[in-house]
Amino acid sequence: MKGSKIYVIIILIAAVLVASYFVPSLLREKPEEPGETEETSPAYEIILKECGGNLTILYDNNPYDPDLETEWGFSCLIELEDATILFDTGGDGRILSDNMEKLGVDPDEIDYVVLSHVHQDHIGGLYTFLEANSNVTVFVPDSFPYHVKSSIRVRGADVVEVRNATHVCEGVATTGVLGTEIEEQSLMVSTSEGLLIVTGCSHPGIVGIVEKAVELTGEEVRLVIGGFHLGGHSEAAITGIISDLKDLGVVKIAPCHCTGDTARGLFEEAFGEDYVESGVGLTLDF
Repeated sequence: MKGSKIYVIIILIAAVLVASYFVPSLLREKPEEPGETEETSPAYEIILKECGGNLTILYDNNPYDPDLETEWGFSCLIELEDATILFDTGGDGRILSDNMEKLGVDPDEIDYVVLSHVHQDHIGGLYTFLEANSNVTVFVPDSFPYHVKSSIRVRGADVVEVRNATHVCEGVATTGVLGTEIEEQSLMVSTSEGLLIVTGCSHPGIVGIVEKAVELTGEEVRLVIGGFHLGGHSEAAITGIISDLKDLGVVKIAPCHCTGDTARGLFEEAFGEDYVESGVGLTLDF
């Protein structure tokens, strides 16, 4: 009996010694691994290298160049030093092709196609374009119908299905898919003067798109161009949107396509010389 008590005491002493060694080390704060500190972790999701080039509106319902045909829809071309991007393809392939020919745009020079959303006035010209050049990579929201994605692949193009913010090429990325009822992605181009944001129809809301672009990149916004989908909004609502965009630091504005004449007039009044009159054929250097 006495021997048993001694044995228990020895076990307890051993347990205390083991605990005194291991418990403090377990309670000690885990050292930060390299790359995990606040100073070294990236602040933004998308890091873009500044690039230069030009943007040309190929398809729009607003006139600019009288030699080009207008029609409801939107498409623009972004020409960089090392890559050329077609953003949306309008609603009619024949009009897109004719306007491209008049502007001296060679379909074979295009490397990437980015489609904002699935509406016909933004993807209707795609298959006609792919007949001229299928050696491209097409970035589409992953919610696009299977038959659309399959039809692109069957014609020989590669498809990238986008959900989150995604790099297209050096200096350019999409915002990722935004919105719920109508999912849409916009394009972000980093320039030496700030961020260039290109929108298709802005179904998720133009303010939300700009907010997301700033959140993703941390860059100041130099110019927003494209359709803002404000045709049915009241003047009071549009004025509030203009105020929000100015608060976000937007310097220049170039609304077209589905923005509406009332909204375009209010944007021109609010931005003054920083308002860019836009329509089919407009070319901007950056």
